[in-house]
Amino acid sequence: MLKLLNPLRDLTPLTVVIRMLISFLCGGLIGLERSYKNRPAGIRTHMLVCIGSTIAAMTGIYLAVNRELPTDMSRLGAQVVSGLGFIGGGTILVTKSKKIKGLTTAAGLWASGIIGLAIGVGFFEGGLLAAAFVLCIEIFFTDIGSKLRTNAEFHLRLTYQEKTVLDQVLRCCKDNRFAISNLQVTGIYDLEAPVYTAIISLRSRKFTTIEALLARITEREGVLGAELTEL
Repeated sequence: MLKLLNPLRDLTPLTVVIRMLISFLCGGLIGLERSYKNRPAGIRTHMLVCIGSTIAAMTGIYLAVNRELPTDMSRLGAQVVSGLGFIGGGTILVTKSKKIKGLTTAAGLWASGIIGLAIGVGFFEGGLLAAAFVLCIEIFFTDIGSKLRTNAEFHLRLTYQEKTVLDQVLRCCKDNRFAISNLQVTGIYDLEAPVYTAIISLRSRKFTTIEALLARITEREGVLGAELTEL
């Protein structure tokens, strides 16, 4: 802890103003970056979350210390953490292509709230350092995920008659280092025998080709057809 900040850790009218200003600055800087990238929650939202968390933390201290009421000073802060999940959830969207957007913004809102709590209780070092790290992550780590090599996901339509065939095909996929992310099975009955259809979502673990997998699956007894499809 920095000793030069010790005079600011007591709750006084001056320290209240200082904590609100620091919270205002931290939330504004984090929100400014989100606004610049045209994200759902911008500068005003982050400022409100950070300042609201700060005043909640100071209110808990004021009730327990200044007013000497029989209350837990950390209780309001705990409720803030719960409320942040509700606010952040509103920024998360699932697109038509089934991609999730808004997770970084939701995490930033949550982090802004925690930073506000830290500043509100007088933990200036932790709050300012956390704000600096959040800004670095949002500014300099934007494209790192897209630069990492990832394997494309394939959707395989499988038609078969015997239920045991599906287990064999799934085992074949795993043996060929394909991860199964989703499975949907339906049954279509005709006059003679049931014909089942399964949609298997696969992702290669070692960059093997889907064509080689299809060749192995179609060779299996009981498989009526196997082809790639779009969901």
